[in-house]
Formats: sequence, structure tokens, C-alpha cells
Amino acid sequence: MKPEEIIRQAEKACSDAFERFEQIEYVNTKKVLDAFKAHEVSYRFFAPTTGYGYDDIGRDTLSELFARVLGTEKALVRPQITCGTHALSLCLYGMLRPGDTLLSAAGLPYDTLGDVIGLTGKEGTGSLKDLGIDFQQVSLKDGALDLPAILSAIDENVKLVLIQRSRGYDWRASLSVSEINRAIAEIHKAYPDVKVMVDNCYGELTDISEPEADIMAGSLIKNLGGSLAPTGGYIAGKEECVEKVAYRMTCPGLGAEVGSYAGSYRPFYQGLFMAPHIVCQALKTGCLFSKVFEDMGYPVHPRCSDARNDIIQAIRFGSPEKLISFIQSIQAFSPVDSQAVPEPWNMPGYQDKVIMAAGTFVSGASIELSADAPIREPYIAYMQGGITYAHGKMVLEEILKRGV
Repeated sequence: MKPEEIIRQAEKACSDAFERFEQIEYVNTKKVLDAFKAHEVSYRFFAPTTGYGYDDIGRDTLSELFARVLGTEKALVRPQITCGTHALSLCLYGMLRPGDTLLSAAGLPYDTLGDVIGLTGKEGTGSLKDLGIDFQQVSLKDGALDLPAILSAIDENVKLVLIQRSRGYDWRASLSVSEINRAIAEIHKAYPDVKVMVDNCYGELTDISEPEADIMAGSLIKNLGGSLAPTGGYIAGKEECVEKVAYRMTCPGLGAEVGSYAGSYRPFYQGLFMAPHIVCQALKTGCLFSKVFEDMGYPVHPRCSDARNDIIQAIRFGSPEKLISFIQSIQAFSPVDSQAVPEPWNMPGYQDKVIMAAGTFVSGASIELSADAPIREPYIAYMQGGITYAHGKMVLEEILKRGV
């Protein structure tokens, strides 16, 4: 069967899922538009600032927009936050103190937090472990949060419970907003003084609501940047928690009051407005890849008909050769650096060699069509993003022609 026919058949099978994604896009677009109107966004908000950045209306209004869209009391949105790991680290350092314990409720966190927590890396770098902050974890049970085990693991030293929404480099379903919110409610009911933090990376706007966490964080070169934000990250949640994190981002006494940006804020505003549509395109792209590769005999997660709680599509290849070939094919049909050939390398923050395809307009932007994988058994590729479904479909057609 020709690649075009394979894709046509897969699209028919994905039609119900596509309709569901478009309904989510509509609800979230209205939410974003209502926020823009309520805050009377105007062209002057896009102007750059310098120096201390006191009373920066563009910066402060952007944070207020994020808070409203995410349904939180407060948000901190800054181009100075370099990546998702940086945003998450700010939360951990802002919320925890020496003698406290961090409890991870979804097993080991994403690889890049290993050095931050002190599970990996050198001593003396300022990890949580170096500062006398302990770490415990509760593994998932059958791919879901093990609430009884989480509640029993909380003692007088546990001050923060971390829930990672996305699958990371695990072969499991990403956690749904409803599952996360049930866990948050039970933790708060049993332990009112314990705060819950959500790693929201890759999950924003894949549902019509967001986690009701005390604090959550993510990157702007993922979902909420709408493929236009050139850098940055966000923290959002309860006002008292965001304030603590703001003091960590700058220093006590200054917090969120300072911080200028000499570039235009326009890409951040426009990116947020575009984000519901871009996320929908990414969901449709992942769904199509899932159906085609499943029909070809490869294990996939999630499947075409499954609920999607992040923009990541996992495909298990079973051999390093097939995995590397797939990643290289994604790069070869990218709009930027299509001539480059990715190879596995020792990427900072990761425990295995990693191969990454990122022919993106914004360097490393995983809301754009990209793929990466640790070179370890069972050789799973983690594909994400796609700012236009048409491009994703073209890439898939070319991969089928090339063969995996």
C-alpha cells in the first residue's frame, strides 16, 4: 500500500480523536481571548524595557494573563527562566528549606532533575541534597498514582509533594488533570500544611483545565509559548507560593518587582494566543503517528483512541538502529537544519547517551515537531510537537517512503 493510502486510512481512524482535540482547542482559545480582553491588552504592552524593570506593564500583564488562563491566583512569567528544568528548580529551591523532605509521587522525576535533587552529579554543586533536603519517592501503581502509598509516605518532614504530569522517558500514560486533582485534594485533606507541586511541562492546554496545584511550572518553548516565544518559563499557583519562588528567582526583598527585557514582549503574548491551536496541531500529529506505527506492528503509547494528557508520542522500536533511523528521519524532514544528521551524545543532565532531532525555529523547542530518545533498551523514541498538522503528515509520508 502506498504511503498516501496508509495515511488516509489512519486519518479516518483518528477522526473522532481529531474532533475531540478541536473541541478542546475551541474552549481554550475562548479562555485565552477572554483573558486578553479582560486585561485590555494593547500594543504598548509589547515594548521592551531596560534596567531594573520597575512597573513593567508588559511583563506584569503577561503574568496576569497566564494566571487567568491556568486558573491560579498568581503567575510568574519571565524570559530569564531558561528552560523547564530551571523553572522546576526555582520552585524546589523556593519551597523547600534545610531539613525538609521532597516526596515525588510519580516515581523518579525527569532525568534532568537528578542533579538538582542530588540523586546524580557531583557533590558541592548546591543540589537539594547539599543543602540538607531529603528526597523520597513513591512509584506509580499500574501506571497511576498510588494514593494510599503517597499518604502513608508523608511524615512531619515532608513539606512538598511533586507530581510529574508527563511521562518523561517512561513507558506509561501521562497523568490526567482529574487524577492529579483527586490526589491533590486527598493530600490537602489529610495534610493541610503539605504543598503539592506539579511539573506541568508538555501538558498545558491538552485539556480544558489545568491542575489545581499549590505551585506548578513549565517552559515557554513548549506548549504555552505557542512556538513563538523565543525563550522563557513560567511558575503559577497560590500567591504565597509564587512569592517564595520569586524571591528565589531574584532575591529576598525584590522578588517579582524587578527584571527587564530588552526584546519585545510581543512573541510571548502572540505565542500564548496561538497556544491552544498549536497544541491541537501537535495532538493531531502525535495521534496520526501513533495509528500508522501501530498498524505497522510497533508498540505505541498512547494509542490513537487513548486520552492524551501531554503532547508526547512514544514509539517502541526494539533496536538502536531503528530508533536512530527514526530520529534522523525527523531531522531530515525539518524546516531548519534538515541537512544535519543527529548522533547519540552525552547531553548535560541525562544519564544515558541521548539522540535528538530538533530542526526547529526556536532552538530546542519541543512544541515544534521534534523527537528524542535515550539510547537504552527497549529503544523508545519520544516524539512531540508539530506546529502544523500538514507538516507532520508530510514528515510521516516521507518516513514511510524511506522506511524505518
